Amino acid sequence: MKKVTGIGGIFFKSRNPEKLKSWYEKHLGIEASDEAGAIFEWRDADDPDKSEYTVWGPFPRDTDYFQPSNASFMINYRVQHLEELIDELREAGLDVSGPAEHPEGIFAWVMDPEGNKIELWEPVADA
Repeated sequence: MKKVTGIGGIFFKSRNPEKLKSWYEKHLGIEASDEAGAIFEWRDADDPDKSEYTVWGPFPRDTDYFQPSNASFMINYRVQHLEELIDELREAGLDVSGPAEHPEGIFAWVMDPEGNKIELWEPVADA
């Protein structure tokens, strides 16, 4: 079974997310389109008519969204068949939070062996 299909987002802590977004826009042309940050649109290699996206987003340094990880970043992986993957991870003895439904799709979270929180996302079109 194909599990991870790509990167859904890169999220990281910032002392001042709005100032950082402005710096990236001014110097690198990365425009933050909403609260989440910048949306990078791309086409699916197997279905070029299908539009997809990856999110780049600074979070406030004091966010609790990455907890229980102490890392300053979190990677969101796009996946297929999230509920089956959750079952596999739990069978392997991993503590998985979720699934949680959202307008953008279904989400779950797991910690890697080094204590980094990983977000798993099955986009709504794939769900």
